[in-house]
Amino acid sequence: MSFLNDLFIGLDAAKQEELQERLDLVEHKIKFMDKMPVACLDTGNNPGYLLSEEIALAGGMLETDILSAVFIIYYQPGKTLTDLMREVPSVLDTDWPPVKNNRIILLNDDVERERTAENAVSLIEDIAEMLHPGSFIFGHEGDKWIRFEV
Repeated sequence: MSFLNDLFIGLDAAKQEELQERLDLVEHKIKFMDKMPVACLDTGNNPGYLLSEEIALAGGMLETDILSAVFIIYYQPGKTLTDLMREVPSVLDTDWPPVKNNRIILLNDDVERERTAENAVSLIEDIAEMLHPGSFIFGHEGDKWIRFEV
């Protein structure tokens, strides 16, 4: 949680406590669930590591072998959901298990978003909802991210 500690510096105690409670809720729920293998790719199908800590805190584990992944999260800095919806279909391989099982997630990069504690916690919640549908509902699907079906 080292990157979060840095983001929490300077927040008032009440805000820190609220964000910590949100993280604790996710942590408590996922400790009873299997870690989900996740490949995080850009639109060139290159593995990305930018979200590795967030994925881990949300109950996933970064997987570099696409054939071992249960989910694929397409994320690329500077790309919106519209960009991803336009570009991702042409790079999908129908032999990949996440593609066969319709477990493809497109994650928006809100270029206006600052790297704040609130945004980081919100992203962890969103990834938990992506990886554990039915266990989490935070309400950002369709806005910040979407499930993409082939």
